[in-house]
Amino acid sequence: MSIAKNSEITASSSKGFEDAVRNGIKRFSKTVHNVESAWVKEQKVVVSDGEVDEYRVTMIVTFIVKD
Repeated sequence: MSIAKNSEITASSSKGFEDAVRNGIKRFSKTVHNVESAWVKEQKVVVSDGEVDEYRVTMIVTFIVKD
């Protein structure tokens, strides 16, 4: 039997939302193993001087807990 756990994380990128997702998963996977999936809960941007400066995503990441 497997047990899965969820964690909510926020990640950012200056390139776009997809890059922010990749950055978040890559960084989360450095300390938490067995990452299975992620659900993007929220997307938002930081605006500076009328321009998009940063893309941010909030994700629910699911990972399997090892025995």
